Amino acid sequence: MYAVGILSVREIIEYPELTPVPMAPAAVRGVINLRGAVVPVVDPQVRFGKPASAPGRRTCIVIVETTLADGSARTAGVVVDAVSEVVDIAAEDIEPPPTFGTRLRTELLRGVAKVRGRFVILLDPAPLLDLDLPDEGDFDPHSLPEPLAA
Repeated sequence: MYAVGILSVREIIEYPELTPVPMAPAAVRGVINLRGAVVPVVDPQVRFGKPASAPGRRTCIVIVETTLADGSARTAGVVVDAVSEVVDIAAEDIEPPPTFGTRLRTELLRGVAKVRGRFVILLDPAPLLDLDLPDEGDFDPHSLPEPLAA
């Protein structure tokens, strides 16, 4: 289960017909027309190296506004299987993202919290929507620079 901070959420809409964008990053499912604005729609499953999610009856798009690392504003849609509820999570209940393995995309996470006995992964919308970052499937740990010898 994933969550995003409510202050980043502009609105939640039904899953519309998406217009594919040729040569877009794999995580971009397409674009939608949101009251005259062209809004990219990102699939977080692809960002985490999983197959693209298949739209279902309860699939919707969470429209998120965030500021990217370069200071630019970004509005984008995030594909979600369903929106079940809004919950309050106290800051002291949020733990840092887990750090096991080099392929875990911790920069996409704000942390992990436990809600009613279930772990909830808190997404950081800025890197999630930063399309200059490679998708997990595009990440090659062998392309990292070699450590400097001491």
